[in-house]
Amino acid sequence: LERERGITILAKNTAISYKGIRLNIVDTPGHADFGGEVERVLNMVDGVLLLVDAVEGPKPQTRFVLRKALSMGLKVVVVVNKIDRPASRPEWVIDATFDLFCELGATDDQTDFQVVYASALRRMSGDTPNQLQENMQPVLDAVLNLPKPLVRMNGPLQVMVSNIDYDDFKGRLAIGRITSGAITKQQQVIIGHPGKENKNAKISEIFVFDNFTKKAVDQAKAGDIVVISGLTDIEIGDTICESSNVIPLKPIEVEEPTVRMAFAINTSEFAGREGKFVTSRNIRDRLFKELERNVAMKVELTDSADTFEVLGRGALHLTILIETMRREGYEIMVGAPSVIMKTVDGVKCEPFEEVEVEVKEEYMGSVVDMFGRRKGIMFDMGSVNSEGMMSVRYLVPTRGLLGVKNQLLSATRGTAIMNTLFAGYKPYCGDLESRQNGSLVAHETGKVTTNGIE
Repeated sequence: LERERGITILAKNTAISYKGIRLNIVDTPGHADFGGEVERVLNMVDGVLLLVDAVEGPKPQTRFVLRKALSMGLKVVVVVNKIDRPASRPEWVIDATFDLFCELGATDDQTDFQVVYASALRRMSGDTPNQLQENMQPVLDAVLNLPKPLVRMNGPLQVMVSNIDYDDFKGRLAIGRITSGAITKQQQVIIGHPGKENKNAKISEIFVFDNFTKKAVDQAKAGDIVVISGLTDIEIGDTICESSNVIPLKPIEVEEPTVRMAFAINTSEFAGREGKFVTSRNIRDRLFKELERNVAMKVELTDSADTFEVLGRGALHLTILIETMRREGYEIMVGAPSVIMKTVDGVKCEPFEEVEVEVKEEYMGSVVDMFGRRKGIMFDMGSVNSEGMMSVRYLVPTRGLLGVKNQLLSATRGTAIMNTLFAGYKPYCGDLESRQNGSLVAHETGKVTTNGIE
């Protein structure tokens, strides 16, 4: 699914050895809809590689992840990728990145970032754009210059669980970073969480990441990112502690959902023709299983036993869940997405998003008209670049973005590129215009004629 859509959906771990030093690497999604993945794994890292395009520069998704990293005080190395593109403009990209750091409130130390230039596809990198080596050594050397792990080697055991995985043979797997002490196989531990009752558990096996695989070890120490089996009741945000010294860490904080959608059993005439799992119990179990690893999602029960309200960070967040369930054999009926309203200081507020659209100059009029009808407020418009593309930035209510992508692609003949970023809750901006075209609903099977449709 990630390969089909060309985006990162789930955070992933790996580890390599370089100059005798073990480097743990965590890849995070860039899209704000999957921000829960970012928020729960940033506590496992000590520095950030910020990847920016040598032509396009920082994108709205870059802003989201970078803001989270800077707020945690992390040091950043900027990697300008695709430096071999004919239209690359590294000086402009560095200036735009610096402006973004300043806009996001970076400290003086954070704005003094190191820059590395690379062409990942050609496996080349270097400290200057004109002198690239045929390896990635400059990038890895920059990683070694990042701050070392702030851990306590001789302290009491503390492992913050940041992810949950599942293995058909080993069962539930907890993934987290050891911030203090050491952990061994068959060790008796306590699972702690502020505000919850402590639970006894026993470590079955310990794995560490090794390139693209996992390697079993007998012991792991502070600074390692580990995969632990044998803990059946553990959840994301729990802390694994020593039995004699239970000090739970502060749990992971995740932003609230902004969009809701109804999931129900299929009651149409074609029910049961596609999926294997069609009952409300099947759907309920699958949705609550999703909550175990998708911390940014919520599920609410409704008055009907056959319908569930699913809350997510955006339409794409819920779309990925629907497509994943469909491929797993679940047959569901979904309602139209709607935004989650809030009352702030007695004022009705709704979620807004910052939208950046890149499009050919000839289609810019259609884009401006489309977002104007959706209550969008333009706050920036760029000039035409060497490829004949223009960029425009809007502040749009999330309601106005539901279903906009297909219309945007139709109006621009498939050439538009749209990126979004959650911009917070702002006062309700009024009703949006309803659809311009009607619709036909077929309620029986059979042949259709052109005259009948007209």
